[in-house]
Amino acid sequence: MLSALDRPVATSVLLLGAIAIGSAIGGVAPEAGARVGALADPLVLALVTAVFATVRLEGLRELRRCSRLALIAAGVNFLVVPVVAFALTRLLPDEAIRLGVLTYCLAPCTDWFLGFTRLAKGDTTTGAALVPLQMLIQLALYPAWLAVFSGLPGSGVLESAVPALLTWFVLPAAIGLGIGLVARRVLPDRISASVEAGVDRAVPVIIALLVVALFAGNVGTILAEPSAFALVLGVVFLFFVAMWGIGEAVARAFRLRRDEHALLTITTSARNAPLMIGLTSIALPDQPLVVAAIVLGMLIEFPHLTVLTHLLRRGRREAPSVGPARVAA
Repeated sequence: MLSALDRPVATSVLLLGAIAIGSAIGGVAPEAGARVGALADPLVLALVTAVFATVRLEGLRELRRCSRLALIAAGVNFLVVPVVAFALTRLLPDEAIRLGVLTYCLAPCTDWFLGFTRLAKGDTTTGAALVPLQMLIQLALYPAWLAVFSGLPGSGVLESAVPALLTWFVLPAAIGLGIGLVARRVLPDRISASVEAGVDRAVPVIIALLVVALFAGNVGTILAEPSAFALVLGVVFLFFVAMWGIGEAVARAFRLRRDEHALLTITTSARNAPLMIGLTSIALPDQPLVVAAIVLGMLIEFPHLTVLTHLLRRGRREAPSVGPARVAA
């Protein structure tokens, strides 16, 4: 089984390979690229179903025991991050690419950040409680963010995006939640855990296949502005640097314990690219540049989280103990 650090490396390799394969198919054989591109819709359904099959809504019950840290983390993710992301994306010249980076930055991760939090000796109890909370908030805000940042009239976004999201997102999400619930209630714990782990490992593969389809069907449009995509990598890097500094300042201001500090740092850096790729492919089907920008953000995110984990673990070893730390497995 891949460790939490091996998985991002493998995912990065998968994404780079998917971009290369999709671009090659669409560039060399446009007709084949169009056929491969048509697979994007069923892959989106599979991705949304798989993502939600591993979500545990029962984690919301834990919020009573860790409400202070959860409020701080959610406040940074949903109040501070939009300001930082909006300011940095002003550096991008293309509106569609700017929207893609904004979409990527605005959604906090709800899955692999827990693995990095555990490696950094962070508070995974609060992290688990944050998963359903942040998932629900970002889903509720997504149509609003789209209306605000896309430049389209709010009524137009609602008319076009909401029906598509209900059909192509709510249904597979409900199926995914149902599969996860049934597996945990009916199957023995060991088998249920194996099924969940298998679905979790399948998510990067489904993303890679979706990237192949998106690039194969839209390679001409996507590669028309290579300099703009180079800027995407720079802006995402600046976003992560800014969030590191903000996390350090917030941790000092609220005198967070080391395990709380680690969770805050990881959850305000890790982004929910898989869900945003699925949602955006549904809501904006004629905007391949938006989805391409989200994919590029993932390529920066994984190395960044690996470095963060190393820094947090080293800081924990070097810092003297200042009080009891609560770390859940």
